[in-house]
Amino acid sequence: MKNIGFVLVCISFWSAIHAQAPKFSNDFLNIGVGARGLALGSAITSTSNDVTAGYWNPSLLPYNSSKFQVAGQHAQWYAGIGNYDYVGFGKKLDSDGKSFGAVSLIRMGIDDIPNTLRLRGPDGSIDYSRITSFSVADYALLISYGRKLKVFEEENSGINFGGNVKIVHRSFGSFAKSIGFGIDASFSYNKGNLRLSAMGRDITTTFNAYKFSFTDEEKSTLQLSGNDVPSSSTEITLPKVILGAAYKIQLGEKIGILPSLDVEFSGNGTQSQLILPGSFGIDPRVGIEIDFRKKVFLRLGANNFQSILSLIEPDKKEFSVQPSGGLGIKFGRFTIDYALTNIGNAGTGLYSNYVSLVLDF
Repeated sequence: MKNIGFVLVCISFWSAIHAQAPKFSNDFLNIGVGARGLALGSAITSTSNDVTAGYWNPSLLPYNSSKFQVAGQHAQWYAGIGNYDYVGFGKKLDSDGKSFGAVSLIRMGIDDIPNTLRLRGPDGSIDYSRITSFSVADYALLISYGRKLKVFEEENSGINFGGNVKIVHRSFGSFAKSIGFGIDASFSYNKGNLRLSAMGRDITTTFNAYKFSFTDEEKSTLQLSGNDVPSSSTEITLPKVILGAAYKIQLGEKIGILPSLDVEFSGNGTQSQLILPGSFGIDPRVGIEIDFRKKVFLRLGANNFQSILSLIEPDKKEFSVQPSGGLGIKFGRFTIDYALTNIGNAGTGLYSNYVSLVLDF
């Protein structure tokens, strides 16, 4: 299974580097953090209410009722081939609670990949002792800030703004490394039960500068096997805007319903998207959360709506969607969330499990 993961990583890596395709740059930052948001199909731009808002929408950070909060997440992709981890810290920055800061660290990687570039010894014989292993990993550090601009009379209502400064590092063993920088900005409007938001990702365009390092022996192996030896290059991540809306419905004192809708607009459109196929991307996401006494939560979501070519009848297209769901339980200052998502097309059976924890101080 590790070899399969290695092949997938290499295909994605070499394609992105040689084609200089911005739509594939830093794609791991499009996954999301926290099992709550992932269970809701990532339709959480208007409803994030804990330290994970540092990723989803920093302008919502001031609605966090904790003075200090810690969150963590672990997920396994493709039956454990890939690991996706997140840890976040958030703190109120002033006594009146108008400002809130957060720091988030994200890692996605495939570990223990066999390196066979030195499989053959100097005399041309195969020497398995020369096989080593390496990791392919993406890292992101987000420094977030949110502030209330105007406070309304209703609880948790007002106009807020926020933003991120992010540093991105990518490591492909000893062969290649990159460093990148970017900025996000966000805005939210909460009035009573209505919640509206706008999140601008990579508003300055995020740049990743790559540096490659191969030994002479590794270069020779690549050339003899028909591969190019890559040289230093730069990737860019184009800006995108996510608009979100949600409306809280209370059924008596015990049950609450929170439906939400997000729509992402970008320059990375595809021919398979449902809305206006082409170079301009429009990606809708929907989610619904049902809570009982704000202690137990049931969540459902859907995203990645597409019209794809049928595997059975290649001349026809079929509807495809990525469903998700999950549960949440709150015990005092401790919250545990679980999400099950389909990371492939519906019916492929490639599911991922997410577990995240939030602790209030």
